[in-house]
Amino acid sequence: MSHLRHIFLHVFWSNRGALGKAISITIGVLVFLTAVAYGIGYWYQQQHRDEPIKIGTTFVPNYSRYFGDDPKVVLREMIDDLGIKRYRLVSYWDIHEPVEDEYDFSELDWQFDMIEEAGGEIALAIGLRQPRWPECHGPEWAMAKEKDAWLEDLKEYTQKTIERYKDRDVLVEYQLENEFLLSVFGDCPDHDRDRLIEEYYFVKSIDDTRPLIVNRSNNAVPSWPVREPRADKVGAAVYKRVWDKTITQRYFEYPLPPWFYSFLAGGTELTTGRESIIHELQTEPWLPEGVDYDMRNAPLEELYKSFSPEMVAERIKYGVDTGIRDIDLWGIEWWYHMKTDRNAPEIWNNAKVELEKYR
Repeated sequence: MSHLRHIFLHVFWSNRGALGKAISITIGVLVFLTAVAYGIGYWYQQQHRDEPIKIGTTFVPNYSRYFGDDPKVVLREMIDDLGIKRYRLVSYWDIHEPVEDEYDFSELDWQFDMIEEAGGEIALAIGLRQPRWPECHGPEWAMAKEKDAWLEDLKEYTQKTIERYKDRDVLVEYQLENEFLLSVFGDCPDHDRDRLIEEYYFVKSIDDTRPLIVNRSNNAVPSWPVREPRADKVGAAVYKRVWDKTITQRYFEYPLPPWFYSFLAGGTELTTGRESIIHELQTEPWLPEGVDYDMRNAPLEELYKSFSPEMVAERIKYGVDTGIRDIDLWGIEWWYHMKTDRNAPEIWNNAKVELEKYR
């Protein structure tokens, strides 16, 4: 062992000049790449600084029901009390076609009507995979079939959905297959890019008058949206504080500065000419796995470890500081639950103040 150590030290010191040079080159390359990324991010921020900021939210009626709340009341409060006018709505397949060839769009109808009456705007999620667990919302009768068969059923349902709402002025854009390529999360049967491409052009064949959003599979640079389908807009999710179930088994704060997302958006614009939006800005907690409580009954001190009333202003400002102008908050149904069911209105009230600043 002593002999091997002697050989190692001899080789190390004999080559310390080369090693130092390699380290210096590596550091230099990293500094250069960081500077380029920052420069692109700064360019993007300046390019869009005079454009209006639109802060909206995703609204999922089933999530309000999960908390025991009336979704119509929750949406009304979002509109009237928080003053939110921009909404990403979901069109869950299993809700609107629970039985084959029997369609019921009444749930979406009242959401469209309420937002339209308020002078708002809607981005409609379409496809099999849409926001909230289990991500893919196919009805049992369809998903029991072979892939080729349920794909045809999905296309028929998608067409019915688009044709029902495409003449409504309140509808401003579609979002196709939420985070389709994110295979590590969600209960989904298929992540074939060819299907996503086919669905993209199918939607365009029905309504090519509105932008179509496709979201990144995650926020990493390798998911750069340069491959098909080349969507009109690119969505990104921004989660700041999550529970790491893999290694540390504790809360983890992503150390990414706002300009990282400016860089992604700027790089997307420079290389593809496409706009970017934040389709989910985390404004609700991320609870640990394996605990005996959930979002409805978790202790306040546990909920506030990943999103507290004190974090509201900071989190919304973080989204605004990216320079991305369209920002959809994530989890307002939970804010309402905290306010009305748990006598903890601080997040709702703090957000109301912050939203007024950017309106």
